[in-house]
Amino acid sequence: MKIEGHYPFLGPTKQVWDLLTDPQALQHCTPGCKQLQQVGNDEYEATLEIGVGPVKGTYQGKIRMTDKEEPRRYKLIVEGSAPVGFVRGEGILTLQDEQGGETQVLVSGDVQVGGLIAGVGQRLLEGVAKQLMGQFFKCLQTRLAARTGGESSA
Repeated sequence: MKIEGHYPFLGPTKQVWDLLTDPQALQHCTPGCKQLQQVGNDEYEATLEIGVGPVKGTYQGKIRMTDKEEPRRYKLIVEGSAPVGFVRGEGILTLQDEQGGETQVLVSGDVQVGGLIAGVGQRLLEGVAKQLMGQFFKCLQTRLAARTGGESSA
C-alpha cells in the first residue's frame, strides 16, 4: 500500500527538522504510542495500541531513521508485530522551504500488512493510514506553533 502526503509547517526548515527528529515529540504525536525508547543511534523500540475496524492490537516494534541529510530528508523504517498481524513500512520525509517562512513536509512510502489486520480490506486500511498520518502531522504542527509562539498551519 502506497502512502503519500504533504503537510505545511509555519516555521523554518531547521526547526521542523528538529521537531521531526525529536523522540519526545514523536512519542507524543504518534497515535497510540505508549512507549518509545531509544536503543541505538536513530533507532527506537516502540509500543503502539492501534485498532483498524474490529481488529485491535498492541504492537511491539522498531523505528529507525536512516539516510539522513540534515535538514532536508530522511528515511523512516517501521516494523511491528502483534497477535493480530504485522506491519512493515518505509517512507521518505522531505522538507522543502516555502515562501513566507513555511516548510512543506512531503511524505512518500510503502506499507505492508499481514495477518488478521490485512483481512479488514485495502480500502479501510488506506483510510486509517491517511487518518493516522493526518493526526500525527497536525499534532506536530501544533507543537511547532507552541515552540515558536506562532499559529498552527493546520
